[in-house]
Amino acid sequence: MRDQTREEALVPKPEILETAECWRLLAEVGVGRLGIVVDGHPDVFPVNFMVEKETVVFRTGDGTKLHAIEGGGNVALEADSVSAEFGLAWSVIVKGTAAVVERSDAVLTRIGRSLFPWQGTGQDHIIRISPESVTGRRFEATAHMLSRSPLDVATRAGLE
Repeated sequence: MRDQTREEALVPKPEILETAECWRLLAEVGVGRLGIVVDGHPDVFPVNFMVEKETVVFRTGDGTKLHAIEGGGNVALEADSVSAEFGLAWSVIVKGTAAVVERSDAVLTRIGRSLFPWQGTGQDHIIRISPESVTGRRFEATAHMLSRSPLDVATRAGLE
């Protein structure tokens, strides 16, 4: 029992983040992981994204992500960040419905230009995630955790 108490003392207690704080943190990063269902199984893809009026937008091309979104659209997007310097880590998850956005609107054209696709050309579809829930946690990254994790290198979202 004593070892369990010692281990519990080493595990940081998460701070539950308010929705507004989740959106603020998401706006500070541009890379996350998109969870979708492909052929009845979960799959995860890195995406660069931006926050637009409490929705998340990203670009994609023809293929797996687009096909899954057009087939149902229920998704989850997770973004996070870890700072060894400040001893803090956070994670935010947006769950909702994703849909292809028509590019006729001037705002969407601006969004499309702001989201330069990693793969260069062919990422012509803009996807908007309309959230059903936005949740987040912040943790202290204690010295114990830092000694077991390579957190001394840049650890922004997506650089895993």
